[in-house]
Amino acid sequence: MQNPRLAARYAKSLLDFAVEQNNLEATLADVTLLDKISTHSRDFASMLRSPIIKSDKKQAILDAVLGNRLSPITKAFFTLLVNKGREANLPEIAKSFIAQYKEVKNIKTLRLTTAVPASDALKKKIMDRALVSLNESQVELIEQVNPDIIGGFVLEVDDKLFDASIRKDLKDVRAQFTQNIYVSQIR
Repeated sequence: MQNPRLAARYAKSLLDFAVEQNNLEATLADVTLLDKISTHSRDFASMLRSPIIKSDKKQAILDAVLGNRLSPITKAFFTLLVNKGREANLPEIAKSFIAQYKEVKNIKTLRLTTAVPASDALKKKIMDRALVSLNESQVELIEQVNPDIIGGFVLEVDDKLFDASIRKDLKDVRAQFTQNIYVSQIR
């Protein structure tokens, strides 16, 4: 069950503790690893949510999957969550932690959607313009390929969307023809 308030609180606690212990980057790496595992493995995410599997078994599975790759802080945090029965919220807590980390480090995320994979020159140009226009020190670019946009690109930053795709242009032309403003101007 989704619980964003709980996830934000646990993520904030982990973030504060990692900063206090000067172990923020290692904690981020651990949480990112957990996020990738839970995103790509449905079985792992289902195991975390399962009420049938006991907490000690879940802890053993977490130890087996993540092994010695975790820092002591992150390992203790995951153990705490399992002991408190909050392991089902681990993927959501991981996403919240990553978002809070980006907010603390002032990192903006750009989502670039193109019809074909973008060239490195285009990515660099977009990153350079974003750095200037956003006045940010760090920008992260996430590239997605969606052939449905036909051509051009769609750029998302926070809650802003810049749609320079052929699909949008065709929709705009269709909307203009459905309004039929051209017929009245001809007569």
